[in-house]
Amino acid sequence: MVEIPEHLRKRAAEARAKAEGASAESAADNVPAAAPDDTAVGDVAGGDAEKIPAHLLDRGVPAADQPASSTPAPAVETGVPVAGSGPDGHNQRLLTVVKSGSIQDVKAVPTDKVHVWPHLLVAEFLSALAITLFTTLFSIFVNAPLLELADFNRTPNPSKAPWYFLGLQELLTMFHPMVAGVTIPGMGIFLLMMAPFIDKNPSHKPEDRKFAISLMTVHLMFWAVLVMIGSFFRGPGFNFIFPWNDGLFFEL
Repeated sequence: MVEIPEHLRKRAAEARAKAEGASAESAADNVPAAAPDDTAVGDVAGGDAEKIPAHLLDRGVPAADQPASSTPAPAVETGVPVAGSGPDGHNQRLLTVVKSGSIQDVKAVPTDKVHVWPHLLVAEFLSALAITLFTTLFSIFVNAPLLELADFNRTPNPSKAPWYFLGLQELLTMFHPMVAGVTIPGMGIFLLMMAPFIDKNPSHKPEDRKFAISLMTVHLMFWAVLVMIGSFFRGPGFNFIFPWNDGLFFEL
């Protein structure tokens, strides 16, 4: 059961005390003024008003001061409230104070969503056109010849993988092939897959997506450092060198 607030209890007590004082004064004034022949109050004042009904006078008297009576209570179907039916003779009952927010079901209208077509697909289509144009122009003005035919009698030294696999080749020089080729890349891919479920913040602001941005930054920096080491700091025999001393052993 919800507890009634203290300020409402005080207000009810003050109203009850005021009502008891007013009823006591009215009862004291009505007793000597009553005539032996049941003269109405209006007649005493010189008017022609009818006599005040007894049940209206009794409603001003507290229930504790009313004499016990064996007469049945007034009928409920008349619509007249029974005198002294509530606590301490009052008909007003204080239930509780209920906050409106706890009983109202407010559903927010989504205002931050747009349709896939044309908003998203148009932007993706324009991006694809721009990348295709850049690749075409780059291939026209930049010469990219193929290497000579492979000769198993003349193995190139160092033998490097393409630049996008150099990070993996660099890991193979540091760890066991099972760890470098399966465990570490698998853990990185698993963390990237779980990032949307760990960080569920829908905000697009970088300051609100610290976890996602930190994870992607660490992933890119880790792989970028491995690629740069394998590209510029590995020489003959895939040994570590300084490119400004021994030269650059890297071809696109």
